[in-house]
Amino acid sequence: LFTACAVKPATGKREFMLVSEGQELQMGAAYDSEVVASIGLYNDPALQTYVVDLGKKLAATSERPNLPWTFRVVDDPSVNAFAIPGGHVYITRGILAHMTSEAELATVMGHEIGHVTARHTAQQMTQQQLAGLGLAIGTIASSRIAQYAGQASQALQVLFLKFSRDDENQADQLGIRYSSRANYDSRQMVNVMQMLGRIQAQSGTKLPEWQATHPDPGNRIQHINAILSSTQANFANATVNRDAYERRIDGMIFGLDPREGFFKGSEFFHPDLKFRLAFPSDWQVANTKQTVGAQSPQQDAVIELKLAPGSSAEQAARAFRAQEGLQAGTLTRATVNGLTASTAPFAATSEGTTLRGNAMFIEYGTNVYRLLAYGMEAGWANHQAAVQNALRSFAPLTDTTLLNVQPQRIRLFTLDRRTTITDLARQRRSPVPVATLALINQVEENTPLEPGRVVKLVVGQPLPVTP
Repeated sequence: LFTACAVKPATGKREFMLVSEGQELQMGAAYDSEVVASIGLYNDPALQTYVVDLGKKLAATSERPNLPWTFRVVDDPSVNAFAIPGGHVYITRGILAHMTSEAELATVMGHEIGHVTARHTAQQMTQQQLAGLGLAIGTIASSRIAQYAGQASQALQVLFLKFSRDDENQADQLGIRYSSRANYDSRQMVNVMQMLGRIQAQSGTKLPEWQATHPDPGNRIQHINAILSSTQANFANATVNRDAYERRIDGMIFGLDPREGFFKGSEFFHPDLKFRLAFPSDWQVANTKQTVGAQSPQQDAVIELKLAPGSSAEQAARAFRAQEGLQAGTLTRATVNGLTASTAPFAATSEGTTLRGNAMFIEYGTNVYRLLAYGMEAGWANHQAAVQNALRSFAPLTDTTLLNVQPQRIRLFTLDRRTTITDLARQRRSPVPVATLALINQVEENTPLEPGRVVKLVVGQPLPVTP
């Protein structure tokens, strides 16, 4: 156990650690691949390069400058940023849309770099191992069944570890340290925290993603101001870069990208792939880069859809049936809404628990789709009617209104007279509420704005999306 003590580079303190630096790097490389596959990168090479350059500039000022640092903008509308072991930092396009300067971004990225240099994620992983929890995330029955489910992977479990208040205090301090060393105005971190607070106020009790994974250590702003007052940094000539930053995000997608699929109630539509699918109305639904699915109210059954390997439905179905540990029933050919399909019931048993399910493979366009429904054996019969209706609802999408839906985007507008966000919204109709426009500009709805100021607007049509 004594050999498991390690010195944290950012603090110089010795702490119990079961994860070595070498293991940290190995895990980080593996988890990075999972993050990219599960969430996806935002398709804007210029913006990606900008974030990489800023990240490297900040990391060079840290206590671990020689880590294989990577910085990525992920295609996620939530307001969040996170880091995983080994120097991998991710910024969502959602949080980029809500920030108003490069200095704000520098403090957020510095905060995430701090989680890496202080080895907070590695420490969380050590605590999980000590508690006997491991890193694997199970699905309904056990981790054995995870091979059949399109649920969150180990990487996503790790990146959403919740840090302690002490960790957050330390990451705030390090974020200020690194951004100050890179000559950014670290006082802008306060603006970020105020913005997060406004998001929470607008959404009621729901926390922004950042605050859900980065717990508020009491009065966060008061704590940050205390750090700023104790620092010896001179911010007189520090960089803020408001206009230059906002030009970087001009044209960026805002909110949900409907081209990658969206729900109207429990019905799912995918304009790019041109299909539709209806889940049971009382099931909880979710859409990710690789999988769309739903879970029963009792959390004892799942329906999911994803692309399957193979050139035909029958070929994909046979490959599925051949998996070790799977007991599959008779393969049946079928036609679903004019599409060729192959179906088969299956069962899987692990650790004394049995899952029952139905698999359906459908040929459509150039793809083969795998529809998988499964649940605990004891209650599976109760879900059969709903499951069969869902599986057989897969159909081509032909509604041109839904096929042609486009994402909303951030656009910059230079004021030619003194006005407010409220008045501007009346003049230039936006598909989002006035409160949202005020939020992304970090002003109040009726704050007078002077001529020449650049403001962010959201343009486009209202999305045909329901929660």
